Amino acid sequence: MLTRRRLLTSTLPAAGMAAAGLGGMRWARAQSQDPVFFRIGTGTTGGTYFPIGGIIAGAISGPPGLPPCGSAGGSCGVSGLIAVAQASAGSIDNIRRIRDGEFESGLSQADVAFAAYTGEGPFAGEPPVTSLRAIAHLFSEFVHVVVPADSPAQSVADLKGKRVSVGAEGSGTIYDIRQILGAYGLTQTDVTEVYERPEPSADLLAEGGLDAMVMTGGPPLGVIADLARRRPVRLLPITGPEAEALVAKVPFFAQEPIPGGLYDGIAAEVPGLSVGAIWLVAEKVPEATVYEITRALWQKSTLDLLAAGHPRGKEVSIDGAARGLGVPLHPGAARYYAEHAMLSLPAKATP
Repeated sequence: MLTRRRLLTSTLPAAGMAAAGLGGMRWARAQSQDPVFFRIGTGTTGGTYFPIGGIIAGAISGPPGLPPCGSAGGSCGVSGLIAVAQASAGSIDNIRRIRDGEFESGLSQADVAFAAYTGEGPFAGEPPVTSLRAIAHLFSEFVHVVVPADSPAQSVADLKGKRVSVGAEGSGTIYDIRQILGAYGLTQTDVTEVYERPEPSADLLAEGGLDAMVMTGGPPLGVIADLARRRPVRLLPITGPEAEALVAKVPFFAQEPIPGGLYDGIAAEVPGLSVGAIWLVAEKVPEATVYEITRALWQKSTLDLLAAGHPRGKEVSIDGAARGLGVPLHPGAARYYAEHAMLSLPAKATP
């Protein structure tokens, strides 16, 4: 715990931007022989956050003894930093564990981050988590509503009276589907909610123990791809005036189709809703640390690893780094973007 305490209490010299940059370099060099650990909350192993988080953790790490960036076998990560991707229940779980000091950072849906920051939705009745800060928008996620191919359900409205897995407690999927059900005139009591992780949900649906399962993530999702190979399935469209009204109400949602050809038996694109996946960090992590982490994220070597490691990784781009965050950028990230000719980016990005 000593190394974690040092990571979270390091400070910068207060002599302007140039001094801050030098302070960050001194911090990295000073820690090169005394590694610190940086935990990244991800999601379930069958989702998108887990593999993406693992790639990022490896890329931003700079264990002592490695050659410098650009040399054979060199590291372009943060000198002395060892990042660890940890599985979790998802967005809500990650935010609560950042708040409680169990994680330094985590991945989250933008709408869930905004709800936490303002004390709304799944965080209603709790103090707003105003200590949340953002490093970057990473990629788009889609709400998948999966039913057996022979299901009579043709619309979200047809889920009334059905057994629906809405995701594990602590996942952003629960928040999404409840808003979507509401847009179609359904309440929680109109469906039989089952709180399960994606993998058991897919097993239940394949065996006839569920009528539908919902999962929010960046396609293709391995769990759904595996399910589609075991049992023919369909994706319900999220479209029409109900979807339009929801997007008008919740600006973090966008009407965007799930591409076709990603899952067996689903050749055509399906109208749906997307939401941004963002990388959050605790406000108390030092500016110099987050500046160096942001630098490491946008190295070409990191982007190459992301593009090769997961289909959603190809979408990660600095051009959209501050899009639709819903919480303020961390000063370290904001400084990096400002120094790299992205001067129009505000410290607090809005949808």
